[in-house]
Amino acid sequence: MGDRIAVPARGTLLGNRGCLVDAEGRFTGRRWTTWAWIACRLEFKGRRRPLMQPGTWTELFFLDEATALAAGHRPCGECRRVDFLRFKQCWLAANAARLPDGPVTVAAIDRVLQSERAPRWRGLPVPELPWGMLPDGAMVLLEDGPWLLAQGRLLRWTPEGYRDPRPRNGRERGDAPVRAITPLSIVGAIRAGYTPALHASAGGA
Repeated sequence: MGDRIAVPARGTLLGNRGCLVDAEGRFTGRRWTTWAWIACRLEFKGRRRPLMQPGTWTELFFLDEATALAAGHRPCGECRRVDFLRFKQCWLAANAARLPDGPVTVAAIDRVLQSERAPRWRGLPVPELPWGMLPDGAMVLLEDGPWLLAQGRLLRWTPEGYRDPRPRNGRERGDAPVRAITPLSIVGAIRAGYTPALHASAGGA
């Protein structure tokens, strides 16, 4: 849902939404300081940095790419250049009408993503979509928490990995509405062909 939680589990992607700590390295009440929410590789060009440094971006971690996308992050244009270009192509195929005329910039895409993330912090309801419109790689919010759609199954999300796989029933394939955690423009990108990388616990889905 985009909230920060502290767990011992190790993520597979590194997240950045700006500096979120004060001069002593303690979390502030700010949930972002930039609209460019990105998801990066854990290792890139041998770079190393202490965590939670004041005055620079604050490290967040995600179980996998489906989790990062659900939280509203997109691929980094530097360390994940190929993924970023593929995401941008698919995102534009699904959402070009939401952008102003003229050259397409990543900042314009980030503005759309921010418009989808911000209502969460104001306590507005999670948007609903028909089950049948949700592709594999999207996440939904059920009564007992977040679930991932993957190859005709539902997998319960936890910080440590996916649990309790079960087949989607008939209702979960039709027009019945369900709360979609993954932002709707990213759902569109996945439907247009972007395939999120999943944690090994998804069982090869």
